Amino acid sequence: MASVSEADLLRLKALARLHARGLPGGIEWSDLFHEALARVLEGKRRKPENVEMVPFVAEVMRSIRNEHWRRAQREVPGAMDTIVSQENPERRLAAAQALAALDRLFADDKLALQIMAGLGVGLTPEEIRQRYGMTPTEYDSVRKRMRRKLLRDGFAWRPFDE
Repeated sequence: MASVSEADLLRLKALARLHARGLPGGIEWSDLFHEALARVLEGKRRKPENVEMVPFVAEVMRSIRNEHWRRAQREVPGAMDTIVSQENPERRLAAAQALAALDRLFADDKLALQIMAGLGVGLTPEEIRQRYGMTPTEYDSVRKRMRRKLLRDGFAWRPFDE
């Protein structure tokens, strides 16, 4: 971590704030940030040689965030339904519009829609692959294609922005 500049640390902290928004159980951005750093420093997550440190740690934080959401769904069945039902009408409308936009964006990509459906009900990548008969390579390829399309088309829905 010695090769991380002050600007990189600021970027990572900003990303931690984004990833931590709305996390269940009172998880703060600093918890997420420090957990990611601990996993990297302890060797629990190894950085590939061809990946820069900031994107790598950002992915570790994203992974930890997803672990918290999956754990919350397992521990409290229907927790996500409760969270959504407590949202204000404007947020429900924004979420519905974002889902509709995603459906339109990937209308011609059956595999992408299957992955989104699986993620939407909290399935792990392995469960999604098994349910829809995808190989790990096929799943990874579709996820990359989805990311590229979202970035290329400028899809930037932010559900927790006020």
